[in-house]
Amino acid sequence: MIRISSKKNKYTYNVYHIVKAFFPSEEIIQKVDEKQEPLVMLEMPGGSCFSIAPDDVETLLGENGERGGYATEEAWQQAVKKELTRQLYQYLSAHTGRELAWGTLTGVRPTKIAMKRLDAGMTGEEAAEDLQKEYFVTARKAKLACEVAEREKKLLSRLDCVNGFSLYVGIPFCPSVCSYCSFSSSPVEQWKDRIDVYLDALIKEIRALGSMTEGRKPDTVYIGGGTPTSLEPEQLKRLLEAIGGSFDLSGVLEYTVEAGRPDSITREKLSVIRSFPVTRISVNPQTMQQRTLDLVGRRHTAEQTAEAFHLARELGFDNINMDLIAGLPGETVEDMRDTLRKIEELGPDSLTVHALAIKRAAKFGQEGRTADLHAEISGMVEEAYAGARRMGLAPYYLYRQKNIAGNFENVGYAELDKAGIYNILIMEEKQTILAAGAGASTKVLLREPIRKEDGKEANLIRVENVKNIEEYIARIDEMIERKGEWLWR
Repeated sequence: MIRISSKKNKYTYNVYHIVKAFFPSEEIIQKVDEKQEPLVMLEMPGGSCFSIAPDDVETLLGENGERGGYATEEAWQQAVKKELTRQLYQYLSAHTGRELAWGTLTGVRPTKIAMKRLDAGMTGEEAAEDLQKEYFVTARKAKLACEVAEREKKLLSRLDCVNGFSLYVGIPFCPSVCSYCSFSSSPVEQWKDRIDVYLDALIKEIRALGSMTEGRKPDTVYIGGGTPTSLEPEQLKRLLEAIGGSFDLSGVLEYTVEAGRPDSITREKLSVIRSFPVTRISVNPQTMQQRTLDLVGRRHTAEQTAEAFHLARELGFDNINMDLIAGLPGETVEDMRDTLRKIEELGPDSLTVHALAIKRAAKFGQEGRTADLHAEISGMVEEAYAGARRMGLAPYYLYRQKNIAGNFENVGYAELDKAGIYNILIMEEKQTILAAGAGASTKVLLREPIRKEDGKEANLIRVENVKNIEEYIARIDEMIERKGEWLWR
């Protein structure tokens, strides 16, 4: 057991996640004690301790140690939090004898930090060196973050980020719910008598969004879930017709449908999708190891994945993504090599590699399983990186999650002209994304920043739809109205 005591609540997030990254299997108890002198105290198993006092931080901040060196009190507090995080990291690194791939970075978007440095005029090499020095990011990951950021900048330059927008449509149904999944999805069999009613509400929201954006064209459209191809062919057709009838798609740079689960893909469904201006689909195996598929509840075979992929190619789809997960239960580096060999034979246009994240909402998380697989995950991630390079795919987007296995990351690789633009937008938050469907999250980019309750300014507002499917259907007018309050402000 590890005990953490912080003087201020603002320190708890970074401290907890740094400690958890070093000790993913250890129980951690934390509290806030405003009366204590140290900013942070840490009691480790075996009796070793760490603490850092305010005076220590001021000394470490050097010539800017006095608050007069910072423009605002908030800037000073951020510098203090950053420095104590650095000191904690160095202590735990020395204590364990190892480094974290992403150093002190605990956020989900490390490429944002790299992007800021590039925007400030740094070269990729200079930005990578700065990430290593300031955040203790390893050389390999710093280079990866900067490579992704440079590619993102080029792709985003094609969009009108101020006046444009993107559209997300959520289908919260799957053939079965995988044991590691925490997304808003439900088994399609349980809802088959209510899917058309859900589509009624969804299409009402889509049409409302179309009216709100009249005179504007979406840059990207993304239909995700869940598994959109859980719908029957006629239901898919009805949905795609509604989107096409509500929005001017003549300027769309990318139109994605996550076909997803191979056991939901049929010739008839792919033919329906092909008859619309869809430019990109996904056929997602997660792994090509049959015993793993059986264990996590995927309910399809590795052979079905290959069959679905070949069928999509036969019907003319020339931009197909495949998803893999590193760290699934029981898998080894050799399993990942074998999976990559089979994926390489298929030749997808893009490949997204996720490191397993154990969340409370997922079955694995509820069972109290942990992801203490650092060495194994490290090998899998490196194999995936090398495999993508062999396939001629370069990294184009990157993000991290809480409780991610081995403190690694999720990376999208793609051919030069096949990168998923929507994936970049959802991470970089540089354009309004309108989202329809149960559990969908709209992100509105404001023209003028607003001041939040905590006093901080924000230029982006999130408008969440309810996750419960029945509630979404019943409250659809409310979901629509809430978006209208913020659009184009």
